[in-house]
Parts: sequence; C-alpha cells; structure tokens
Amino acid sequence: MHTINLSNKDIHTDLIMDIKEVSGLEKVITKTKNTKVEELEINTDNSLKLNKKKGLYETITFKDITDKNNFKEVEELGIKTLKRVITKTKLQDKQKVLVIGLGNEESTPDALGPKTTKNILVTKHLFSLGEVEDGYLEVSTIKPGVTGTTGIETKDLVEGILTKIDIDYIIIIDALASSSLDRLNKTIQITTTGISPGSGIGNNRKELSEETLNIPTIAIGIPTVVDATTIVQNTLDLILKKIAYNLENNTTDKLKTIEKINYSDTKKELTTEEKEKVLGMVGVLSKEKQKDLLLEVLLPNNNNMMVTPKEIDYLIDKLSLLLANIINKTLHKHFNPTN
Repeated sequence: MHTINLSNKDIHTDLIMDIKEVSGLEKVITKTKNTKVEELEINTDNSLKLNKKKGLYETITFKDITDKNNFKEVEELGIKTLKRVITKTKLQDKQKVLVIGLGNEESTPDALGPKTTKNILVTKHLFSLGEVEDGYLEVSTIKPGVTGTTGIETKDLVEGILTKIDIDYIIIIDALASSSLDRLNKTIQITTTGISPGSGIGNNRKELSEETLNIPTIAIGIPTVVDATTIVQNTLDLILKKIAYNLENNTTDKLKTIEKINYSDTKKELTTEEKEKVLGMVGVLSKEKQKDLLLEVLLPNNNNMMVTPKEIDYLIDKLSLLLANIINKTLHKHFNPTN
C-alpha cells in the first residue's frame, strides 16, 4: 500500500469556494442562467477550522464575459454585490477611497490590478479644487508594483501613503490562483478580509488588511492561474466523468471535437471497480489523495508550474475593464464611461 508522506504540501488557491469543507457552512446562493453568487460569512470558529480569516466572502461565478450581454449581466451583479459588502461593513456613508492595483504589469496574468486602476475614475485632485458635483466620492489610486522590482514591501508603501492622505477605506484588486479549472477567469471574489500578495503562488508578502493597516479593507480578485497539479487532477476527474457520461447515455462514440459537452454535469458515479479499470490505482484515490500524489511527484523537481490560458491578454483586458466598471459605478452614482 502506497503511503503519501508530503510534509511540505502546497495546494495553490486563494478562493474560499475551493475549500471542500466550506460546503458544510450556511451560505446564500443566488443563481441565474449564466451566473451564481455565493454569500458566505466566516466566524471565529469556522476561521480556525478552515484556516481562513474571519469576515465576509462573496463569490460571483460566471460563464463568459466575451459576450456583450453576459459582460453587462456580470457587471450589474458585481455592482450589486460590492454595494452589499460596503453596506454590511457600514462604509456606505464614507467618502474617501483608495483603490490599490496589486501585481506586476509586465506579467500579463498578474496585471489585473494595475490594468484595473487605469480605468478607475480618479477624483481626489478635483476635490481640492472644489469642482466635483454631488454623487462622486473622493477616489485615488496607486499601482505599487511588486517587491521583486521595487525592493519595497507593498504594505510599507501603503502605510506611508496612509500617513499623508486621509482615507476612509481601501479597495484592493489582485490576480488570484485557483485549484479549479472551472473557476479560472470566471470567478470574482470580494472579501472584507484583505489579502496577502502572492499567497496563491506560494510567495507570501506582508498582509494588507484592516488588522495590519488599521483601516477597513475590501479585496477583489479573479483567479488567472492554476498549477500543474490542478490541471492533471481536474483532467483525471473529467476522464472518469466522460466514461460515466458514455455509460449514462448508452454511447460508445469516439471523442467529439466539435460538440461541446459539459461532462461535469453528469450525475452517474462510476463504481470503485470501474474507476480502477480506467485509471488503475490512481483512479480509486480521492481527489485530495490524487493531489497529494501529484504534488509528491511534481514539487521535488520544481515541475508544479503555474499555468494561464493562451488568450490571457484578451481576458485580462476584459476582466480589468469589468472590475473598473464595477468599482466606478459603485463609488460614483453618476458615473458614465465618457466622464
């Protein structure tokens, strides 16, 4: 019997919904044809159990934003969700907001934060001139870069800014990592727990949160990368679901490259014997044990690479515009793209 002993186990994810145990918690789920919103609040007890910080977690899942109508639907849902988070944290009457775009603008999958700030409507300088009409908040932005290029911790830069500028609360945007292919570039997580830059890829920097900065902090992120372990394990799972789909629909057709089939939706479960027949001893392992085994194989050789889709340039442009629209229309009542 193979015994897995991986002391340095490292599953890459920033998403609360990637954690299996979260399914047992009370959450509010709202669904439409193309979207799903999951509202979750982690209390002190659950925080210890899940190793996740106490606070609000709102997760928006969507199918495709390259379509104009879908983009608009997700945008409206994002505005509604962000407003709900601001209201729940009693920040709706606050006027001065700092939007921080984390990440490396030179690395496309990590450029979500900096590219989002480019489209944020900045008004702080206008307030000093007294030329701002009602319905607009006092908003400023910063792109702090990454420690690898600046040599300075992002937290230290933000703390320096907060000593000079009066801010009521912070909104942080960052690219995240996920342990699910289905969530890649199709999930927005909004949380009141702040963020640790680079944590999803095992490169933890100083945390940015209300506890460390002494100011309310809302973090907004989208997963743009997954690791090789996730890809392989998800593929193994889809192979089993493909076989189950064929059995469920009484078909032995060869793989179809034109027809798009979502094998994840199949309800039939293969027996242990069927799984072993398809994938051998690996097939009968649980998903968690499969990941443990894959990590044991890949980590020692530094082969657990972080991967992003080939169309990531286009997706980052769309996703950064989406987040900017959500933030602008939440903070500024009279915002429109021409102003």
